[in-house]
Amino acid sequence: MKHPFIRAALAAAVLSTLQSPAWADTSVEERLKAMESRMNALEAENQSLKGQLKTTEQKVEATSEQVEKVASKPASGMAAWAEKTRIGGYGELHYNTLKGKGGAADKDEIDLHRFVLFFGHTFNERTRFFSELEVEHSIAGEGKKGEIELEQAYVEFDLNENHRAKAGLFMLPVGIMNETHEPPAFYGVERNPVEKDIIPATWWAGGAALSGQLGDSFSYDFAIHEGLATTAAKSYKPRDGRQKTSEARAGNLATTARLKWTGLPGIELGGSIQHQSDITQGLDATAGSANLYELHGVLNKGPFTLKALYAQWNLDGNGPAAIGADKQNGGYIEPSYQLSEQWGVFARYNLWDNKAGDAVGSRKQQIDAGVNWKPHPDVVLKADYQRQDNDDGKNQNGVNLGVGYQF
Repeated sequence: MKHPFIRAALAAAVLSTLQSPAWADTSVEERLKAMESRMNALEAENQSLKGQLKTTEQKVEATSEQVEKVASKPASGMAAWAEKTRIGGYGELHYNTLKGKGGAADKDEIDLHRFVLFFGHTFNERTRFFSELEVEHSIAGEGKKGEIELEQAYVEFDLNENHRAKAGLFMLPVGIMNETHEPPAFYGVERNPVEKDIIPATWWAGGAALSGQLGDSFSYDFAIHEGLATTAAKSYKPRDGRQKTSEARAGNLATTARLKWTGLPGIELGGSIQHQSDITQGLDATAGSANLYELHGVLNKGPFTLKALYAQWNLDGNGPAAIGADKQNGGYIEPSYQLSEQWGVFARYNLWDNKAGDAVGSRKQQIDAGVNWKPHPDVVLKADYQRQDNDDGKNQNGVNLGVGYQF
């Protein structure tokens, strides 16, 4: 059946033909034959247009089906690599203006403390890679103050739904800050001195580890890794003994174990133990084994958070005992309050001693108080005031300002 508009067109054409002067001297029969011929031509043209329209519709439908097929196929090549690879990072700039007292030096300094890039890749649903590359103090090289450090580079495997293993270079499972130290994650421009000088964060090592869940409330970590290599020349300080997996001496490996409980919402209780049979890696015959014990708790109640940590080293040997370094301990307590999504305030009391076994006063004490402002959840501007009261009288008091980010 012809479409109505086609019928109308044919009728108009016929009427036009009949009214044309050219038909004045022709017979009716001739007129009818010519009119029929013209109508047949118009019909043929109409059928041709219908065929073209149907062909176009078929092409559009085929193209749509092909697009859907391509979209439903899994990505391959570079597209698949991009989907499985993640890039991130964090960094922070510090401004310190501190006045020295009792022989301590003044400090007026601006420092790009660290610039860090994360690279991760998922091989399949059970196997993944993670790394962290850091530049400290902006410029590294001979005669420069900065360093380039690879702080993490490990492969992790899911053993089953609740347990996993990893091998490579990773952060040790100890303390509150060591594994989570991006600037938006903590208060204060500088990292707290207890987890810096006693734990000591950030502390990474090469080795292998197991971790997982034990029921609904407990999680565990167990690692075997390179140990410290500190000596009398370094006053047996743990921080100065970090080998950073750079041709690290591995004659005396260390083991670290951690257990955490999160059985109630907003509460975390955890503890870590580390043992090393020779904290000097055979470099100092007057020292021997060492043990680290750490306990911490975190309470989140609405806008209020309370953090507390205590850590202690026990070192064997006459060398550490002679200078009081056979016991090194410290702790801090930090209440904070989130005034709004952007503003938060905190205070922290720190007490630590790297020569707690010595009768001579070597204790250090520091109080910090300040504010964090976040224009975005992953960007923070910080300001705090620090005041020290060290046994040796060498104190640095003043203001710290900083900006940090993560992505």
